[in-house]
Amino acid sequence: MTRMLTTLSIAFAAIISLADPAPAITPEEKGLAIAREADRRDLGFGDSRAALEMILTNRRGDQSRRELRILTLENPDESAGDSGLVVFDRPRDVKGTALLTFSNILEPDDQWIYLPAVARVKRISSRNKSGPFMGSEFAYEDMGSQEVGKYTHRHLRDEACGELLCYVIERGPLYPHSGYRKQIVWIDQDEYRTQKIEFYDRKDALLKTLVFGDYRQYLDQYWRAHDLFMVNHQTGKSTRLTWSEFTFRSGLGKDDFTRAALKRLR
Repeated sequence: MTRMLTTLSIAFAAIISLADPAPAITPEEKGLAIAREADRRDLGFGDSRAALEMILTNRRGDQSRRELRILTLENPDESAGDSGLVVFDRPRDVKGTALLTFSNILEPDDQWIYLPAVARVKRISSRNKSGPFMGSEFAYEDMGSQEVGKYTHRHLRDEACGELLCYVIERGPLYPHSGYRKQIVWIDQDEYRTQKIEFYDRKDALLKTLVFGDYRQYLDQYWRAHDLFMVNHQTGKSTRLTWSEFTFRSGLGKDDFTRAALKRLR
């Protein structure tokens, strides 16, 4: 009798399973889950400072170099993005130029640039975010924090990326006036670090590729790439950012990220 009841129970469970199968996860759900996990692993850093060298290379191979600082203030409110401040220190012709960014989700980022030559703060138009930042291959919209809610997400496949195995997801900008139709992002499955991004223009042609390298961990949790290389396939130009001197939780606050603060920077 016990064996018969067990057999009937198994058969009944099988019938229920066939009649009401568990829903399969969609590529969109999986892509969003990957993006959220990558974001979750970077929560709680508070604020950060870093120094970096920007190397601009034209189609002929001629190079120019700039030294700058980047300050970031984390926003714990998930409905808004982080704040960022970029300050140029060298060479003399760009010294003191500063870009302030308040990252948003579905609205264009709020951005202001301070131009020391004319001693004025200029707001960057929401329709001009695709323009090049200070002659580099990074657009103004690339300079804001890449919040999960700014994009749609779709898992495409899993594949090797160097010695790692990566998730490959497609993300589409949801905010107006983006210079991109889509981005293809490679995220490693071990630490959920972005390894590469392909940027496609509004005509869906490959525009740029950004490769991340030399990752190092801070505070036993936060990974930061120390080498970012962006190549523009349509112009033949490239920009390399070499990062150093990362510090976290140094006491930065909202008063350090205001339009008035731009004019006080040295």
